[in-house]
Amino acid sequence: MDPDEQISAVRAFNRFYTRKLGFLDQQLLKSPFSLSEARVLYELANREALSAKEIGIELGLDPGYLSRIVQNFDDNGLITRKPAPSDRRQHQLSLTARGRQAFAKLSRSSHDDIASMLSALAPGDIGRLTGAMAVIERLLGEAPVARPSALLREPRPGDMGWVVQSHGALYASEYGFDASFESLVAEITAKFLSSFDASRERCWIADIEGIQAGSVFLVRHTDDIAKLRLLLVDSAGRGQGLGQRLVAECISFARQCGYRKITLWTQSILVAARKIYLDAGFALVATEPHRSFGQSLIGETWEREL
Repeated sequence: MDPDEQISAVRAFNRFYTRKLGFLDQQLLKSPFSLSEARVLYELANREALSAKEIGIELGLDPGYLSRIVQNFDDNGLITRKPAPSDRRQHQLSLTARGRQAFAKLSRSSHDDIASMLSALAPGDIGRLTGAMAVIERLLGEAPVARPSALLREPRPGDMGWVVQSHGALYASEYGFDASFESLVAEITAKFLSSFDASRERCWIADIEGIQAGSVFLVRHTDDIAKLRLLLVDSAGRGQGLGQRLVAECISFARQCGYRKITLWTQSILVAARKIYLDAGFALVATEPHRSFGQSLIGETWEREL
């Protein structure tokens, strides 16, 4: 997508979202308040002893416009004003009982409207929606926010489909693999589900704010040897050592199960994965050229003693 298309996409989303939440209405949620007035009410209800200047800075409101809002609130008995101890030219604003009642009614209307909107969505879609909102807030926030750490969890219904789809899409995009690779991943995940041995096998899904960002499997190869399979970290999870964490979980679990060794099969072109295996104590023990997934590759077998 070129820059103009990206800009158009953001503008289209803004139009959709403001229309969806009714921000274009003169009054918000059929209340007597505009969106700006509702935001001022919110600040006064949730913070103590604010001045109009502080509210203006926080919300980016024009001082003259904010002054008219404050005067309107005062005229309607929603706020009280008293000189600020540190600067008598400034006034601390507080909601009156009537003001708090007005805010409570507005807050309840907002709560009910959002609840109604979410009730039309499937539970999984609600998680995707709120997760996407969190990503937007983090990326567009004024101050840099530390990236959230991934949660390593057991797979849930639908995760295996994500593993297959993600492997197929990523390896096609980055390495030119054809559909036969996606077919292989589907076979591996199907076998894991059909013959899963909870005492000796595991799958970990890396989850960042409700969105899958990586995976790895440890399965029984023989009584003494475990096999690491389908290590994947997608773009959302890169740059935070997630691949290393997933491999470390495999090693730790394999030790608990009493395996003597872990083996894995990878390709020489997967440079990032090979470094993770090397750093985790795996050693390259065999190589073999082959033609698979529409590519001429060099397959590699790596092992790690436990």
